[in-house]
Amino acid sequence: MQNSKSSLAALTLGAIGVVYGDIGTSVLYAVKEVFGSGHVPFTPENVYGVLSLFFWTLTVIVSLKYVVLVLRADNNGEGGLIAMLALASQAVKDRPVLRRRLLLVGIFGTSLFYGDGVITPAISVLSAVEGLEVISPAFHKAVIPMTLAVLFGLFAVQKHGTAGIGKFFGPITLLWFCTIALLGVSHIAHNPEILWALSPHYALGFMFNNPGTTFIILGAIVLCVTGAEALYADMGHFGKKPIRLAWFSVAMPALTMNYFGQGALLLRTPEAVKNPFYMMAPDWALVPLVLLATLAAVIASQALITGAFSVTKQVVQLGYLPRLNIQHTNVKEAGQIYIPFVNWALFTAIVLAVVMFKSSSNLASAYGIAVCTDMLITTILTFYVVRFRWNYPLWLCLLATGWFFLVDFAFFASNLMKLFDGGWFPLLIGGVIFMLMITWKQGRQLVNEKLRSDALDLPSFLEAVFVSPPARVEGTAVFLTSEAGTVPNALLHNLKHNKVLHEHNLFVTVRNHEVPWIGMDKRLEIEALGHDCWQVKLHYGFKNDPDVPKALEQIKGRGCELEHMTTSYFLSRDTVIPTIGSGMAPWREKLFAQMHRNAGAAADFLMLPSNSVVELGSKIEI
Repeated sequence: MQNSKSSLAALTLGAIGVVYGDIGTSVLYAVKEVFGSGHVPFTPENVYGVLSLFFWTLTVIVSLKYVVLVLRADNNGEGGLIAMLALASQAVKDRPVLRRRLLLVGIFGTSLFYGDGVITPAISVLSAVEGLEVISPAFHKAVIPMTLAVLFGLFAVQKHGTAGIGKFFGPITLLWFCTIALLGVSHIAHNPEILWALSPHYALGFMFNNPGTTFIILGAIVLCVTGAEALYADMGHFGKKPIRLAWFSVAMPALTMNYFGQGALLLRTPEAVKNPFYMMAPDWALVPLVLLATLAAVIASQALITGAFSVTKQVVQLGYLPRLNIQHTNVKEAGQIYIPFVNWALFTAIVLAVVMFKSSSNLASAYGIAVCTDMLITTILTFYVVRFRWNYPLWLCLLATGWFFLVDFAFFASNLMKLFDGGWFPLLIGGVIFMLMITWKQGRQLVNEKLRSDALDLPSFLEAVFVSPPARVEGTAVFLTSEAGTVPNALLHNLKHNKVLHEHNLFVTVRNHEVPWIGMDKRLEIEALGHDCWQVKLHYGFKNDPDVPKALEQIKGRGCELEHMTTSYFLSRDTVIPTIGSGMAPWREKLFAQMHRNAGAAADFLMLPSNSVVELGSKIEI
C-alpha cells in the first residue's frame, strides 16, 4: 500500500513537470495579450468578465473535455492524436470512405502539431526572457539574442537525452506553480472581491454585452489552454490518475490564483497591463523570477520537443514519413529517443519565428490556430470513438461532444482573424508537412502496386525452382519483402547472379498496425512452404521498436534454428524512377523519389546486424 502511494506521488510529480509545463507558462502572456490588444475597454466589469472567461475556459476545455472525457479514450493505455486516430479508424473500419476521411483529418492534425512545436518554445522562452525589460528597459536589445542562446542550448543537449535532467523537471515545475500561486494570492489578498469572477454569470454577462469583442478576444483567451493536448498525449507515460490528480490539486488552482491575482493588480494599477505577470512581483524578486520563468519555459519546450520525436517515430511506423535516423538515448527507456533531423529542423524554424516576430505579443498572433484546429479534430475523432467503438446512443454522443465542438469551433473561428497577422506561419509549417506525409503515403502505395503487378507467386515459384534445384549452401537467408506471398527481388537477383540457394530460407514481411503496442506473444506468424523455406510475418504497433533478429529468435523449435554467425539478411534497394502517367502529379513523384532516396537505411531501422546484410538494387517506375 505504501509503495503504491509513493509510486502515485512520483508519477504525479512527473506529470506536473512534463504534462503541465506548457500550460503553466501561459500565465506569462495570456492576460497581457487580452488587455494589451486594445479591444477591451479597461473597466472593472470587463476585468471581472475576462477573468471569468479564463476560469471557465480552463474548466470546460481542460477539466471537462480532456480530463473527464478524452482521457477515457485510451488505446491500450496510450493517448495522443495518433492513438485517437487509430481508435477512430478502427471503430469505422467497416466504412472505408469514412475511414479514409478520418485518417486524412487525423494526419492533418498531426501535421499541425509541428506548427505548434515551433511556436510554443519560441513564445514560452521569449516571454520569459522579456522579464528583463521589466527589470530595466536597457535590456531590450538583449532579449532576442538571449532567447536564441537559451534555445540553442536546449536543442544542443537533446542528443544526450533527458535521463539526467528529467528528474528535476517535476520539482522545478512544482516550484513554478507554487510561485505563481503565491504571487496571485498576494494580490488577491488586497482585493478579495476579485474572486466573485469565479461565477459564470460574469463571463456570460461580458459575452452578452460585448458579443463582437468577445469573439475577437477568444483568440487571446485560448492562450490559457495551450498545452491541453499534452494531457492526453502523455497518458501512456503517467496514467490517467496521476494526470488528473496533478491537474486538480496543483496546476488548475495555481493557474486560477495567478490569473485572478493579475486581475486584482490591474484593477489597482491599470498601467501594469504592459506586463502584468512580472509586475506582480516585488523588485527584489524580479531577477530570480525571470530565471525561474526561463527554466519553466525550457521545461515546457523540452516536453514538446520530446513529443515531436515520439510523434515522428509513430508517423514513420504508420507509413506516412520515410525512415529517419532514430537514436536511443537511454538503454533502459525505449521511449527516450533523439531524431537529429527533427531536432535541427525544429530549431531552424523556431529561430526563424523568433527573428521574424521579435516579441511574444507578435508571436501570440501566430499562436492559437494550430492549437484550436487540433482541439477541434480531437473532438471530432472522439465523437466517432464514443459512437462506433463504445456504441453509445447517437443522442448521447452528440450531447457529449457537440457542446465541446461548439466551444472549440468558436475559438477556431476567432483565431482565423489572426490568419494574416501571423497565423499563417504554423499553418504553413503544418501544410508543408501534411503534403510530405500524403505524398510519401501515396508514393509507397504506387510502389507497392507496381511491385505486386510485377511479382511472382512465391509458392508456385519455389515449386518451379525445386524441379531442378540450384546448389544449396550452408546457413540461413532472410529475405525482407513488403508483400507476403510474393517473390522478393533480392531472391531473383541472388539466383540470377550467384546461382545458389541457402540451406534455410525465411521470407519475412514486417507489418505495422494501428495500435500502440503488440506484445511478443503476438509478434510472429510462421508458415512452412516446404524445401526448408518459411513465410514469416512480424507484427508491430506504432510505438514498438522493430527488431527483426530478436523477433526471429521465436522460430527456434519450429523446424528452423537461426544461428547469428550463419544468417544473412537480403534486402532490395529500390530506386524510384518518376514517369509521366496515371500516378501522382510529376512534381510530387519527383518529391517522393527524392524522399525515397534520402530515407534512412532499412537495415538500421529494422536493427539488422550490419555485417550480415546484403543489399541488391532494382529500379521501380511509378
